[in-house]
Amino acid sequence: MAQVAERHGTYAADFEVFRTTPAFGPEWLRDARTAAFARFLERGFPTSKDEEWKFTNVSPIASTEFRRVTGGPRVTAAMLEPFLYGKTFRLQAVVVNGRLSSELSSLSDLPEGVTISSLADAMTAQPPLEGPSLKTDHPFVLLNTAFCEGGVFVHVEPKAVVTEPIHVVFVSAPGAAPALVAPRLFVVAGEQSQCSIVETYAGVGESAVLTTAVTEVLLGPGAMVDHVKVQRETATAFHLASTFVHLYRASTFTSQAITFGGRIARNDITATMAGEGAECTLNGLYVADGDTLVDTHTTIDHAMPHCPSHEIYKGILAGRSKAVFNGKIIVRPDAQKTDAKQTNKALLLSGDAGINTKPQLEIFADDVKCTHGAAIGQLDDDQLFYLRARGIGQHDARNILIHAFASDVLNGIAHEAVRARLEEVLVEKLHLPS
Repeated sequence: MAQVAERHGTYAADFEVFRTTPAFGPEWLRDARTAAFARFLERGFPTSKDEEWKFTNVSPIASTEFRRVTGGPRVTAAMLEPFLYGKTFRLQAVVVNGRLSSELSSLSDLPEGVTISSLADAMTAQPPLEGPSLKTDHPFVLLNTAFCEGGVFVHVEPKAVVTEPIHVVFVSAPGAAPALVAPRLFVVAGEQSQCSIVETYAGVGESAVLTTAVTEVLLGPGAMVDHVKVQRETATAFHLASTFVHLYRASTFTSQAITFGGRIARNDITATMAGEGAECTLNGLYVADGDTLVDTHTTIDHAMPHCPSHEIYKGILAGRSKAVFNGKIIVRPDAQKTDAKQTNKALLLSGDAGINTKPQLEIFADDVKCTHGAAIGQLDDDQLFYLRARGIGQHDARNILIHAFASDVLNGIAHEAVRARLEEVLVEKLHLPS
């Protein structure tokens, strides 16, 4: 207990130093930071006694002395190359240790109707948008609010159609000591606008890093946002991410979340259908080996009627890796004609891998269609035999079945270069024959 208190003392000391810097922000932000950090100190890190963290032990995080990054090693374009997708993206914002890098970014020729800037500049230049991240008690969101220094703000004006994908790259580059990194992405899609966001998390270096990532997406009436998140941090990283999506009338949000990295990787995703006729798709693929833990908590909140939602999450687990999936669908009393579908499947490639899965439906309306399903298993021996009987080798047959399992999610990625690169990473991650 004293050890954990000492770690909180380290955060408190860094927070007091941060308070004296210009990056601490204007008065409203200073108040928000101070309140968030006070709440974090009051709550502390979650334990297995908390229902939402029952199967996720964060004691390795609580017992490590993570320090706010003030410098870190220089990140070069060559170091970023493995995490990029060729020359696919002309619009690219690169954030190193939570701060937007003008040197590595390509933002000089933006399409009409699009603003991409440092979130710090946006928060200083205009009145704040008090999204759900400022109202939550999630401990790692509180840490992000307290320590976030920059991040990226993307604003798509009403009726603007952005045909080029926008790539936001968050790089965690700790120095010799364990580092706390607080990246943040805020996307505002105006009424009847369209855009595509690819959000990539990359890790360089060997030291442990605690990444407390927060993404907020606000969709105006009739807006359409296609979102891909790729997490490829190092094996020593702790990636605790929260995504908040708010959909107004007739808006459409589609997301494919791909998790390949981290020692502990947690994704909390909350989508609120706040307008009639909104549609939300949350799909994900997580791949883990070694002693990795991947935890996914999704909540789709149907607050208004005539809103369909779709969700497919798949996991591939090797070695001694573990996974948690908790998918919650809430249908409010006014949300008649809701049509919600949720599927969760896990493929276990070893006898030591395992998953805890918990689908949840909370339905308070009577004219709805809601379904959920969960399946856990190993590679099908009959399917392997079928392929082997047609002259396909053992390794190739295994590879084909794993790719087929992952394809439901990967095929949903509209960007061909991104999809092709992630298929390569899947092969590398599981040491499959190419």
